[in-house]
Amino acid sequence: MRSAFYISDGTAITAEVFGHALLSLFTVEFNHVTVPFVETEEHAHEVLQKISESFQDSGERPLVFYTIVNTEVRNVIAKSVGINYNFLDQFVAPLEKVLGVPSKPEKHRTHSIHEKTYDIRIDAVNYALANDDGSNLKDYNEADIILVGVSRSGKTPTSLYLALQYGIKAANYPFTEEDMGDILKMPPVLRRFKHKLFGLTIKPERLHQIRSERRANSRYASLQQCRMELREVENLYRKEKIPFLNSTQFSIEEMAAKIIATTGLQRRKWA
Repeated sequence: MRSAFYISDGTAITAEVFGHALLSLFTVEFNHVTVPFVETEEHAHEVLQKISESFQDSGERPLVFYTIVNTEVRNVIAKSVGINYNFLDQFVAPLEKVLGVPSKPEKHRTHSIHEKTYDIRIDAVNYALANDDGSNLKDYNEADIILVGVSRSGKTPTSLYLALQYGIKAANYPFTEEDMGDILKMPPVLRRFKHKLFGLTIKPERLHQIRSERRANSRYASLQQCRMELREVENLYRKEKIPFLNSTQFSIEEMAAKIIATTGLQRRKWA
């Protein structure tokens, strides 16, 4: 199997994102290898050896995606036997021409504790953890968004992703069997924050599968219970005009992007 290397003298996140985005366009399987913090020529030569070994093992030249600021290290990686893609060279020179100013490459600027949004994102993560699963109801006035839905519909991971990636303060509140009664009504604690609510739902069969992995053969996990709870919450969403999303076919990344697009929430990733 052909290998794809993602190399950087920083976290390699940028090389991974660019590389994966390109390779996702092709129905080909790759052995993905990420090598961050290649900060010395010695380390770069070790990486060259790994690329060469991959070529020898598979018989196919590896694809090498890299974003390296250090000129000496970059020159070493450029000599690899792989098919090399230097993202910085590809885009920086044309941008310098358009902007009329030279670039000032600096290691760890994009993904480090020194980026401007770091404290914002950490604060948002702490908020999401403190306001997970309806555990804290007194700080909803600070929330940018409050995700609601039945248990195991994706509220917690989506809240944390919104916080970590975009600095969005996301609380989440679960609708439980106790809330249902004869008919699910808007809980009083949520009523005054209705403008912040965003609902998640999921197909009953998928919810049944997820819950069964957690509590097999329980009433909580039964398909009948899943259908009843989802019917109630979806009726509530429609009645109260709460925007909502079916999470069944979407990744956490896709769900977060759709929520932001629907609500107009401000991303604080590049503030």
